[in-house]
Amino acid sequence: MDVYTDYPYDYYDDNENFTDDGLFDLNATVDCPGSHLHGSNIFLPVLYYLIFFTGFLGNLFVILVVGSKSRRGGRLVDTFVVNLALADLVFVLTLPLWAISASQGGYWDFGLAGDMLCKLSSYIIAVNRFSNIFFLTCMSVDRYLAVVKLMDSRYLRSSRCIRATCAAVWLSSLVLGIPSLVYRRVEPSGDGLSCVEDNNSTFFLGLSLTMALLTFVLPVLIIVLCYGTIVVHLNRHCASNPRAEARRRHSLKMVLSIIVAFVVSWLPFNIFKVIIIGSQLSDADLSCDAQSWQRNGLMISCCLAFLNSCVNPAIYFFLDHHFRRQAEVLCMTCIGKPKALHSHNSSASVTNVGTSESFGTTGGRTQMQICE
Repeated sequence: MDVYTDYPYDYYDDNENFTDDGLFDLNATVDCPGSHLHGSNIFLPVLYYLIFFTGFLGNLFVILVVGSKSRRGGRLVDTFVVNLALADLVFVLTLPLWAISASQGGYWDFGLAGDMLCKLSSYIIAVNRFSNIFFLTCMSVDRYLAVVKLMDSRYLRSSRCIRATCAAVWLSSLVLGIPSLVYRRVEPSGDGLSCVEDNNSTFFLGLSLTMALLTFVLPVLIIVLCYGTIVVHLNRHCASNPRAEARRRHSLKMVLSIIVAFVVSWLPFNIFKVIIIGSQLSDADLSCDAQSWQRNGLMISCCLAFLNSCVNPAIYFFLDHHFRRQAEVLCMTCIGKPKALHSHNSSASVTNVGTSESFGTTGGRTQMQICE
């Protein structure tokens, strides 16, 4: 996986153990029988292929639906939605590699291209993880500005500024993922080769722990602060207005659902990651049971984290009325019903007023509602 989140197969082989300095040694001779989950070479490939197909089709559908909306009729939040879907789409393309590796007991047998595929797939996973949490943080800040600082944030919430923010997120994610290209490699493990991280460096372990906190804990705190302020503000200004209350629920539930899904998916993995790095840095002498608990916990939590890549399209479809309208418009366009399309656009444009903000290019003006 990425430089800050070891892939479970780093700890998969039965002959693994900690060395005297607390680091994990793939060449250790101490045997821990039954330390890995039985049948993982069957259920892991099935799960990875399931995530691959659902994530690929779902995120591609999101990009087509949201991207088909004109710039004048689109929403500011749609820019973040498209970028999130693009990050998840690229990520799921790497899952067939890990599915094949899982079916082979964790071995990475891809011939001469094995090392390059190991580094590239790990780099993509790293970029996906960073970009996801950064985009979710940006969406939370955008909601805060739209609700609490509406009159003072017109420039910050302009389409040009949001696109520049997305570009900055991609650039920072690409840079932060670079260590995966350096510390990921194919190395001998048992009777074959494995795609593993270099955990022999104390500096690298410290960097991994620091970045895990900075790229998960800090963004989550910002998100909680933004939504806490939003709830307090809306309870003060919109509680007596039923229509404002309905607009609030519609505007916030999608973004909040995406954030909750991300935190629930990635929190267990980050907890296990911190525990494992902490035991390595503290030179802990772990028993076979403790190693098994860490290894299997990391494996299961990794699967949960991967599931996040195919959850967002379902959230859009079931919770976002605006997205469903766009999907219906796209479907009517594909089956060739221009009259129905025109009628649907007219009604949607009326319905959209007061439920979510839209942006246009004429004069750079933005139409917004105070309690959207």
